[in-house]
This record gives sequence, C-alpha cells and structure tokens, in this order.
Amino acid sequence: MVARFRAAAALLLAGCSIAGCSMAPDYHAPQTSAPPAFREVEGWAQAAPRDAEARGDWWTMFADPTLDDLERRAESASPTLTAALARYDQARAAAGVAASDLYPTVGVSGEASRSRVSAGRPLSTGTARTYDNYVAGGSLSYEIDLWGRVRNSVKAANAEATASSGDLASARLSLQASVADAYLRLRGLDVQADLLNRSVAAFERALKLTDTRHSGGIASGIDVNRARTVLGNARAQVSAVANERAATEHEIAALIGVLPSEFSLPVRAQPLDVPDVAVGVPSELLQRRPDIAAAERRVFAANARIGVAKAAWFPSVGLGGSGGWQATHGDLLKTPNTFWSLGPVSALLTLFDGGARKSQVKLSRAEYEEVAANYRSTVLSAFQDVEDAIAAMRHLEAQAQAQGDAAQAAQRTSEIALSRYRDGAADYLEVVTAQTDALEAQRSWIGVQTSRMRANVAYVRAMGGTS
Repeated sequence: MVARFRAAAALLLAGCSIAGCSMAPDYHAPQTSAPPAFREVEGWAQAAPRDAEARGDWWTMFADPTLDDLERRAESASPTLTAALARYDQARAAAGVAASDLYPTVGVSGEASRSRVSAGRPLSTGTARTYDNYVAGGSLSYEIDLWGRVRNSVKAANAEATASSGDLASARLSLQASVADAYLRLRGLDVQADLLNRSVAAFERALKLTDTRHSGGIASGIDVNRARTVLGNARAQVSAVANERAATEHEIAALIGVLPSEFSLPVRAQPLDVPDVAVGVPSELLQRRPDIAAAERRVFAANARIGVAKAAWFPSVGLGGSGGWQATHGDLLKTPNTFWSLGPVSALLTLFDGGARKSQVKLSRAEYEEVAANYRSTVLSAFQDVEDAIAAMRHLEAQAQAQGDAAQAAQRTSEIALSRYRDGAADYLEVVTAQTDALEAQRSWIGVQTSRMRANVAYVRAMGGTS
C-alpha cells in the first residue's frame, strides 16, 4: 500500500518537473525618464530600492513633544491606517489562497455502517444477512501546471500583496504628514492669536488715549471712531482665528481616532522655528516612494495575468488517486483489506467558447497597458511633488526674510506714528494706517513661517519619508 502511494507521489513530482512553461510575456519594468537632478539641487546616485525601509520618525525635526505624542496616537488608533492594514492582510491572504494551488489537495474519510440484506434479494441463497462495513481512506488530486497558469496566478497575487504593502506604507506616511501639517497650522494660529490679542490690548490703549484727547478738545470724533474701527477689526480677527483653530483641532482629533468633544490641545504661542531639511537627489525618490513601488508591482501582476489568460488556450491536466482500507469485521488495517485507485488522469481542452479566451487575453493586455500608464503617471506626479516642495522651501525662505524685514519696519512706523500723534504732529489717520499695516505685515510673516514648516512636511511626504 505504502509503495503504491510512493509511486503516485513520484508520478506527481514528475508532472511538476514537466510544468516548466509559462505563457506570460518577459517582464520589463516600464521605462520612465528621470532627470539627472532636481531643478533646485544637483546630484544623482545609482538607484538601489529602499521602499521597504522604515521611514523614520522624521517629525522629530520639529522638536515638539506634543507632535511626537500625536504621531504615536495616530499610529495606534487611526481608523484610516487600520483600514489600510486590513487591505494589506486581505492581499496577503489572497496570495496564500493562490499559492495553495501549487500543492496537491489531500483528503481523508471514514465510514462505519451496519446493514441487513433481505432473504428475497436477487441471487440470494434464501437467507437474510446482517453485516458491518468499515472504510478508512484518503484521496489526492493535483493539477499539473504545464502552461504556468497556477504559477502566474501566484506571481500576480504575490505582486499584488507587495503592492498592498506599498499602499500601507503610503497610507502611514500620508497620515503622519497630515497630522504634522494640521498640528503646525494649529501652532501658527496660536502665534497669530497671541499677536492679535496683544494688538487688541495696544489698540485699546490707543483708543483710551484718543478718547481722552477728544474729551480735552484736542482730538476729533473722527479720530475716536477710527480708533474704534481698528480695535473692532482686530477683535473680529481674534474670533476668526479662534474659529479656524477649533476646526483644525477637530481635524487632528479625527486623524488620531478621537472624538472632537474628547480632545483638546492647550494654546501655546511660541516662536515658529523652521528646521533645516537636507534635499535629496532624484534616485532617492525612485527608491523610497512606496506608491511608485506599489505601481511597479501592479504592472508585474498585470503582466503575469496575461500568462494566466493565454494558458486557457491549452488543456488543463489533472491527476487523482485514492486508497484505504475496507472490512466487514476484524482488524481493519490489514494488508488484505486495502484498496487503491490511481487516476483518473484527466485533460480538458475547450474547443469553442465564442471568443471568450481571445477576449480575455485582449482584456489582460489592456489592463497591463493601463497599469503601466498609471506607473508612469505616478512617477511623473512624484517628481512634480518634490519639485513643488523644493521650490516652496527655497522661495518661502526668501519670502520670510523679506516679510520679516517688512514687519519690523511696519512696527517701527506704527510706533513713530503714534508718537507723532501724541505730539500733535500727525492726525490719527496716519496712526490707523500704520497700525493696520504693522498688524498685517506681522500676520503675513507668521503665515510665511507656518508655510515654511508645512513645506518641510510636504517635502518629506514627496520624498517618501526620511531615514
């Protein structure tokens, strides 16, 4: 019995050795043009894929413990990331299902029954009989993969699982960047609110001064109303910033998987220090962007599915076998009680299907062209993202310098105008104009500093993280 099953196994292995053909076209990754350097920097290095590497805790460059804590909370509780992880697990499971076809299907069975046959049955000796029937056995079936249908299905499923891993990495990086971007916007709003609150206090003092001068007959009612207008506008801006801050705080709560009603961040007005970020080279972009790696793997999977579709033109060959023991009494597992069957060896070839196989091959090729075009589009978008981020960092740095100079000059002008007004050398319109310009210049500088930090986040996201 054992020797016979060994012979069947040997026949299976022989079938496996025959299965060396593959109908899939030779795979070559889609060609994309890559610049020797980004427009803003110089440098090129030989590419060595690094999309599977950890992205690192890149947000620590802002040296903010609160941001560090938010990133950790998002990692553990974000529903968006949980969904991406579930999709990755689905892809891995699907790859496991496809890989199972590489191996034989083995089953076991058992049966026990007690039966009585009639004395009047055909060909009877005239007596009724009662007997037991015991059966224990197993079966085996296997598709010999002569044309690579199974192997190409497995390759496609494994590539899709790898692509899903890239999708997970993209989702994680996107979540980290979204948390950092929202948090930095909130901190910029805190600084703006502090500036506005200080401006409101200053405008209140100016209004008091103007009202006192008006009571003494020195200033006109127009000056008082102008002072009230500036103060009212500043107070309105305080409320507008508070509203925007609340919405941003709610956004952060959703990103980290917390109800907005259960989440709050204390106001913290501190200088917006923009960290230095080293700009990489184009090869690093192609190495590290997980969406590029995922897109390339999907091209490979589509190529393999062409092989699956073409294999349908050839017969599928299967091998089966069964064996076991059967007895009506006594020791079941005795050699005389064995039975076995090797086969059937089956072959099935479809002769006519109304063009279904031909259309399926065309469909597979068209799907390949689509994902190949998507890959090239992903690469182009990636380079655009990086170029945009580099340009933003460079131009915003120059803008911040100019805006900082303007804010200082406007503040000095406001102080001089108010001093001239006290001395009677200027009317209050000059003061109002100077105060308004100073406030807007300082708010613009805060906005530019916030944009610079957000540009750093955008660059990290565009480059696929930092190690």
